[in-house]
Amino acid sequence: MRNTWKVAKWEYKRNATNKSFIISTLLTPVFILIFTFLPTLLSGSDSTNDAEAMQVYLQDEVGIAPQIEEFVDNQESLNWDIEVVQDNEEAVLNSIEDQDNQALLTLTEDAIETGVVEVKTSEEVTDSFFTQLQILSQPIQAYQFEQLGLSESELQQITSGIMFEKSEANAPSSEEEGSAQSSVTEGELIIPGIFSLIVLFAIVFTGMMIFQSASQEKKEKVSEIVLSSMTPGELMQGKIIGYFGLGLSQVIVWLGFGVPLAAWRLEDVPVLESLFVPELLIMVLIAILGYLLFASMFVGFGATVEDISSAGNFQGVIMMLPFLPFIFIGPILSDPSGIVATVGSFIPFTSPAVLIMRMAMLGELPWVEIVLAIVVLMISVWLMIKLAGKIFEVGILMYGKNATPKEIWKWIRA
Repeated sequence: MRNTWKVAKWEYKRNATNKSFIISTLLTPVFILIFTFLPTLLSGSDSTNDAEAMQVYLQDEVGIAPQIEEFVDNQESLNWDIEVVQDNEEAVLNSIEDQDNQALLTLTEDAIETGVVEVKTSEEVTDSFFTQLQILSQPIQAYQFEQLGLSESELQQITSGIMFEKSEANAPSSEEEGSAQSSVTEGELIIPGIFSLIVLFAIVFTGMMIFQSASQEKKEKVSEIVLSSMTPGELMQGKIIGYFGLGLSQVIVWLGFGVPLAAWRLEDVPVLESLFVPELLIMVLIAILGYLLFASMFVGFGATVEDISSAGNFQGVIMMLPFLPFIFIGPILSDPSGIVATVGSFIPFTSPAVLIMRMAMLGELPWVEIVLAIVVLMISVWLMIKLAGKIFEVGILMYGKNATPKEIWKWIRA
């Protein structure tokens, strides 16, 4: 085990001080900041008219101007100056004709009954003003309902709207079946799910460097010198642990920028409170198991390649396996409890990402399925490490050509 940790420390230090790794680690948060603030800056440069206050005249014949003024004052998104006019309509129309960003709203009994309010505006009025006008439908509708003599409870019932909630058409479950489900609110684990997926794919992408590392050391015959003082298994395990630490460091830097930024930008979402939940530990465990599965596969098959630039189609397919879960994104988003999502939970190469996505989206977590899928994933990781160990032991010392699938199969059976 001592030799394993020596290899892990060497791999970590060697790559952590690499300029390309440092640049890629630091540039990612920079790109996040650019894509976060650039749309705001661009929209700000084209919204000079929106920043200017809109002069809105109200010709009120029904007496609801005070309610509208109070409503507009409480809307931070409306940059309006409200002025109530009575008989000087001609002067207002002349002002609207000569000035920009002005409008006249005529509220009559006929407008209240028909629901059509006449609006006269100056020529230079932004399209956003007409979108903002729809907000005034709330106080006007409230006045309409008041004229109908509706009580407060009736008014609340009418304005609350109708919601359709999806539920499974299952027979009532027993207490034993109910105990297998969690009581998580649907969507409550989306933030921990996103966090865990970032951890998973970040360390898996870093783990892809193992493939190149094993191939490069084999090409330069460095492995012969290293293996003179340790076993192939210790070398392989050290690489897996070292690159895991490397990927974890990268994730810490990225999330150190991303989490505070998300908490700042998503003011209405309790990011930190939603993040630190018990289910997060299970999701991170799944992400780590996914890394171990792919990393052992990368290091094993990386030892079968003589030169990374001449890797065959077989090795190329191996590198594409981490992207396999994207096939299931559509069915999972539409039905996280469906047959496709369930089957994807038990396929080792798709299980980590699919499990995390399902846990993030489901309201009731099927713990029996989750535990069974984790057990299958653990067994798969153990088997992959064993198989990769056999492949690595032979392949790292074989020179002259890339190994074929037939040769790799012989090494596994040996």
